[in-house]
Amino acid sequence: MDFHNSSTVIIALIVSNIVSLFILWCSWKKPGIARFLFFLLFTWASFTNGSYSLTKPQVYIEYADFALLSMYKNFILGFFSQHITILVFTVAVSQFLIGVSMLMKGIIFRAGCWGGIIFLISILPLGLGAGAPSTLLMAAGLFLLWRKNISNY
Repeated sequence: MDFHNSSTVIIALIVSNIVSLFILWCSWKKPGIARFLFFLLFTWASFTNGSYSLTKPQVYIEYADFALLSMYKNFILGFFSQHITILVFTVAVSQFLIGVSMLMKGIIFRAGCWGGIIFLISILPLGLGAGAPSTLLMAAGLFLLWRKNISNY
């Protein structure tokens, strides 16, 4: 199957970008809602990735087809392909911690914002596989929350 021409990928791309625009808007105008949406997003991703890392780890190799940078593709097909479960499970734990940090205050919240920003920018070179440019929009939303120091909502 050619995932690049799949209507499912196109629909997922459109939906993810609309949701990301909404989260970005909420980060600007309704930070409490944005924080809750980031909590939902990261904890959902955590459970999804944690589950797949244990039950269907080979699905992550398909991301090589979407990689915009050869170093990402080479990493996925090389080292990553030999250690999928532990690497994806580690990502899942990190996503869970980022999600929970959205419910916290102070330095934990701010660290979670930066963890989320770094994660979202790191997966941007996966292109359509990461719903690009939705990850950049969400990173901008986290930056807005961090910049405003919105930790009391």
